[in-house]
Amino acid sequence: MNAIVVYESLWGNTAAIAQAIAEGLGPEARALSTAEATPSIAAGADLIVAGAPLFAFRLPTDDIRETIRKKAASFAAPPDLSHPALRAWLETLPPGRGRGAAFETRMWFSPGGATGTILRALKKAGYAPLARGKRFGVAGMTGPLKRGERERARAWGERLARAAGA
Repeated sequence: MNAIVVYESLWGNTAAIAQAIAEGLGPEARALSTAEATPSIAAGADLIVAGAPLFAFRLPTDDIRETIRKKAASFAAPPDLSHPALRAWLETLPPGRGRGAAFETRMWFSPGGATGTILRALKKAGYAPLARGKRFGVAGMTGPLKRGERERARAWGERLARAAGA
């Protein structure tokens, strides 16, 4: 199975979750930033698992990313805004015939979510949902990940692999 885990990550938390999911999916699965997941790579995928951090109770928009860019100096560590937003990446996703899954990193008290938006975009591109969206917790806006979240992500990747018949 050709599986990719595509992510938008500003402080490395979502990237760490993506890597753990890819490990759970199996040795050939790859975790790729939105900059690395080119249309040709995505077009050959049997399974796309996509994820992003939750900001302003939803999948980050260009306006949200611009606000973060303007406030970058106020953070202990600067955000990585060098790769495209997942929202923009999803808009350019070529049509496919695979399966899809979505995840997000968030603070537990957030009332909104990003996984529904991600799953709808994957489905529109031809990637039928394989599982419900999954949420992974961070301790604050910039992280770190809550204890045990990498292990939960790896286990979820293993469940996705079984569900996909890998």
